[in-house]
Amino acid sequence: MQFTAHELGLMLNGTVEGDPLVSVKQLAKIEEAQSGSLSFLANPKYEQYLYTTDASVVIVNNDQALAEPVKATLIRVPNAYSAITVLLEKYNTLKLNKTGIEQPSFVHPSAKIGENAYIGAFAYVGPNVKTGSNCKIYPGCYIADDVILGDNVTLFPGVKVYFDCVIGNNVIIHSGTIIGADGFGFAPVGDGTYSKISQIGNVIIEDNVEIGSNTTVDRATMGSTIIRKGVKLDNLIQVAHNVEIGANTVVAAQTGISGSTKIGENCIIGGQVGVVGHITIARGTQIQAQSGVSRTLTEEGKKWMGSPAFPYNDHMRSQIVINRLPALEKRINELEKIIMELTKSH
Repeated sequence: MQFTAHELGLMLNGTVEGDPLVSVKQLAKIEEAQSGSLSFLANPKYEQYLYTTDASVVIVNNDQALAEPVKATLIRVPNAYSAITVLLEKYNTLKLNKTGIEQPSFVHPSAKIGENAYIGAFAYVGPNVKTGSNCKIYPGCYIADDVILGDNVTLFPGVKVYFDCVIGNNVIIHSGTIIGADGFGFAPVGDGTYSKISQIGNVIIEDNVEIGSNTTVDRATMGSTIIRKGVKLDNLIQVAHNVEIGANTVVAAQTGISGSTKIGENCIIGGQVGVVGHITIARGTQIQAQSGVSRTLTEEGKKWMGSPAFPYNDHMRSQIVINRLPALEKRINELEKIIMELTKSH
């Protein structure tokens, strides 16, 4: 994957200043770039590196003034950050452009594999699986019986999808994630032990969802655990049985969502948040990191913080009061001394 400055300029609708034939084969940060690297400058804090970088090509904003001579060829664009985002996407697409079925792997004869598929070595694709076009199933994946994958699904190495689960179009699931494991369902028995409750539902993941590494989405006891369109889940998240996460909600790492909880659309949930089961969280709710949500939140678009969580502004005011407690204690002690002295004098 090698491009000249001229080719990059055409790709980005930019203007080349310097040698249009200089070529680059890798992307790098401007302060670390070596010869043959492409970099960019979008933040003025890094301007000093523009004059010292060894990058062969640097993308800059149209209005970037030069205080000193530069060694690199420049490509001027309206927005350098947006331009590098486009290139990162193109680079990633080229890097991940795999097709064909590698061996050894197993694809059951009853499975229906869509066009332009990639199935990596040691992957298992079970009976009656159906995949859409352009699916990429990386080495070591396990796709159980009757699973359905839409178009443009990418399952990175080691993803496990249990039976009957349904995954929509344009879904990305990163390594080690498990979709459709049994929900945490056990019934207490009179002798103090627990009896397992069979989990016979499934998981439905709608279009344009991305799920990070080592996240678990448990299958429903009955019905479906549902991840709606556009949801983004970070690494190391637990989504329990029969949970529903609304469209375009984002959840950061190490969050746990207990069974049968319904989360609305466009929510933002920080890292290490704990959510109890059988509650509802309103649309547009924002929950700060390490909060504990123990009740239904009905007000849309509100921020929450703390454990148990309460309104964000109230929490911040409480923090101010807590910080003042040592001074308040000192004032109370001084007042007590004054009162004692006045009492003695009378």
